[in-house]
Amino acid sequence: MGKVPEPMRNEPSPEEIKENKIYRDWALTTEEYDLICEHLHRLPNYTETGLFAAMWSEHCSYKKSKPVLKKFWSKNERVLQGPGEGAGVLDIGDQQAVVFKAESHNHPSAVEPYEGAATGVGGILRDIFSMGAQPIAVLDSLRFGELNNNDTKHLVNGIIAGIAGYGNAIGIPTVGGEIGFDATYQENPLVNVMAVGLLNQADMQVGKAEGIGNRILYVGAKTGRDGIHGATFASSDFDSGVEKNRSAVQVGDPFLEKLVMDATIKAIREHGDEIVGVQDMGAAGLVSSSAEMADEAGTGVHLDLDKVPQRETNMTPYELMLSESQERMLLVVKADRVAQVSQVFADAGLSAVDIGEVTDDGKYVLSFKGQQVADVDVNYLTNPPKQVMQQSKPQHLNDEGNNQYQPQITDASETLTSLLKQSTIASKADLFKHFDSMVKTNTVIKPGGDAALVRIKGTSKALAMTTDISGRYTYLAPKVGGELAVAEAARNIVATGATPIGITDCLNFGDPDLTIQKFIMNLHSRVKELTTWQKN
Repeated sequence: MGKVPEPMRNEPSPEEIKENKIYRDWALTTEEYDLICEHLHRLPNYTETGLFAAMWSEHCSYKKSKPVLKKFWSKNERVLQGPGEGAGVLDIGDQQAVVFKAESHNHPSAVEPYEGAATGVGGILRDIFSMGAQPIAVLDSLRFGELNNNDTKHLVNGIIAGIAGYGNAIGIPTVGGEIGFDATYQENPLVNVMAVGLLNQADMQVGKAEGIGNRILYVGAKTGRDGIHGATFASSDFDSGVEKNRSAVQVGDPFLEKLVMDATIKAIREHGDEIVGVQDMGAAGLVSSSAEMADEAGTGVHLDLDKVPQRETNMTPYELMLSESQERMLLVVKADRVAQVSQVFADAGLSAVDIGEVTDDGKYVLSFKGQQVADVDVNYLTNPPKQVMQQSKPQHLNDEGNNQYQPQITDASETLTSLLKQSTIASKADLFKHFDSMVKTNTVIKPGGDAALVRIKGTSKALAMTTDISGRYTYLAPKVGGELAVAEAARNIVATGATPIGITDCLNFGDPDLTIQKFIMNLHSRVKELTTWQKN
């Protein structure tokens, strides 16, 4: 056991945290808090409690869903990187690879539509270029309530503007996606963003803090108070009427991200052998990126928080570690090559600040103003006890009426006209027109088709990409809904003349205590069937 960290002035003491159960405000259960105390052999202070709350959230740890998600089949001769890193990587020949990932930004977009959607684009792009890839396309898969509702119109306008505002400004084309409307999503929209990148295989990076004594560089925007505890916010039940959630929404700057993206890619290409690991500061900010990199390498880290660039005054260790300010990256660089790597960022008008080092003790240690303010085991911080989800069949699936429904059609022409008028089926051209789909001039098939098609300049190859949701089918029949989502995506790819080679999932569920295991297991089965079909 290391030195007991000092409490910070004006923060609740460890005893007050326990007595008043403050940890529950951060979505830690009493059982989890007690386990932390038992492991530390003491009460955690305010900063440490915040670290555990963020890292043990479902959003960061997948503590409830990971045992099920591991059942996905994710290995074949094309897979260079499967689940567990910033994005998936597939071999496309000629020493090139495609890098792709999708993720949601639902809660932030419901609270602040423009910034929530915009930072969703920024975050997924950082996942792509953290792997060493050049982003080449963005797609979005959106669900809203009924359009005759004024709140829905507000969300649609803000979210579309946010996606367009960030993607257009950074110069990455938004090439496809899909949009649907249903009362189910009233005031709680789904904002799923996918990004695709192109990579020279020799440049591929992973998020590891290897090499004892290597330095940890902070790159990009200064840290503010925006987005604090965004990870636990994203893991919790959403209440659109809670104004306090607004502070958990990040604020983005696409022009700064463009500088960070270009400089990071340049540094990787010119100094790939000196850069040990790269990761963006996304959910849970600095703690997530640094702790996950250390856990991946089996090392420890010691961070000096006085060196973290700050744009606001009097920030505490808790705020510095849990801020989700955007456009920030973390690099681990060989100790004797820091100057060379830092110069790449300096040439772009960015600072690369040395904020700590890799250690051999497996400890996560934070220092601030001459005091040690956190001392925990990396492995325990990043690996909460796994929880087995209890399963029960939702009541609506027991309703025999669902199986007996037969549509009644008396006038086929009238029915067809009625269908074509529905918002989900009608043309989305008025929304797509806000997206710059032709920047970089590589887009062959633009939004509105079955799938987007983007050429790989200088080759005879192109990449087809699509997103699909089968929410209503999945609600009525989880197994069939999962199958249909995969099958529809595959058909859309095939319709362009391309061959499906990989899938990334972006699954949106409610409280993870509710059953999702059956759905995921059946989707996993369908993915294997599709892959077998590809090989044949």
